[in-house]
Amino acid sequence: MTSMKRRDLLKAGGGLAVASLAAPGVAFGQGGAMTIGVAGPFTGPNAAFGEQMRRGAAMAIADLNAAGGVLGRQVTAVFEDDASDANQARAGANRLAQRRVPFVLGHFNSSCSIPASEVYAEEGILQITPASTNPRLTDRGPKFANVFRTCGRDDQQGAIAGGWIVQRYAGKAVAVIHDKTTYGQGLADETKKAMNARGLTERLYDGVSVGDKDFTSLITRMKSLNIECIYFGGLHTEAALLVRQAREQGLAAQLVSGDGIVSAEFATIAGRASDGVVMTFDSDPRKSPGAAGVVAKFKAQNYDPEGYTLLSYAGIQVFAEAAKRANGTAVKDLIANLHGKSVDTVIGTLSFDNKGDLTKPNYVFYQWKDGKYAEM
Repeated sequence: MTSMKRRDLLKAGGGLAVASLAAPGVAFGQGGAMTIGVAGPFTGPNAAFGEQMRRGAAMAIADLNAAGGVLGRQVTAVFEDDASDANQARAGANRLAQRRVPFVLGHFNSSCSIPASEVYAEEGILQITPASTNPRLTDRGPKFANVFRTCGRDDQQGAIAGGWIVQRYAGKAVAVIHDKTTYGQGLADETKKAMNARGLTERLYDGVSVGDKDFTSLITRMKSLNIECIYFGGLHTEAALLVRQAREQGLAAQLVSGDGIVSAEFATIAGRASDGVVMTFDSDPRKSPGAAGVVAKFKAQNYDPEGYTLLSYAGIQVFAEAAKRANGTAVKDLIANLHGKSVDTVIGTLSFDNKGDLTKPNYVFYQWKDGKYAEM
């Protein structure tokens, strides 16, 4: 299905993806079925990540149903498109609440997960995000005990990135650039904080806007400051355009970024300029010992489960295990069976603290080469 066709289907369904977007074998509206929500950017600038979420959730639901479902019920999914927009995320969250879903996998952007979480907390819905890393999401106290992540946090990721930059660029000119979003600026600020704590002060700190296409002025400033390393907090499109234009304009500074560029589209947009770019992300989920069978099934569909695909699959598994332990889907019981507990998933055993964060995030460094990324 082309991206245009998918957008048309989403619009036709008022934001709810129709049956063609469901997992194979999952029908909407089955009698006695349990409906859950999957919310993310299925259209818009981050649709590549929404596709990762959709694929991961769909495969997890198909596998879950083949094994008997949840509490003896087959699982169906409603896919809500937030298009990376906070207002659409909140509206989608309200629609999911009206459907009385017990669980939502989502959202992708922190700027969407945070406002949507207000709805889920009020309505007693478990929320598990595979991608939203801003610390505020889980730092707001017991009202938001229903929020969990299968990914790490910006302060954890930023500390690792900042330390790496200091080791290699101490005493040199470093720029910290962000895309002014909750995620992008949050990650850039955490990296900056880690650098500063180790004695490295950035030569330039600045922001660009999502959707910007021409970074000539910024690159000119960085050239005048002899910048040797750029840390970019943001998503793949702007990062790719920035590094491509930097190379075209003679700026050879090392680009370092985070988990917002974990998409093959980054290399497609950046071209050869993507070679050598460094990023942080979870240790490759595709290489987890328990992932081999699932990865093989994706590959049989001619799909590489990169980025957040398997983190989304794991989010569905976490909900299913919590419901099994609780013998029900009341949110207080789901929470009780996850806080301070561990769950075996396709990406390994995930242990949650009492805020819903992973107790052992597993960030590592990757480098891009020839259109692909590999652990360093």
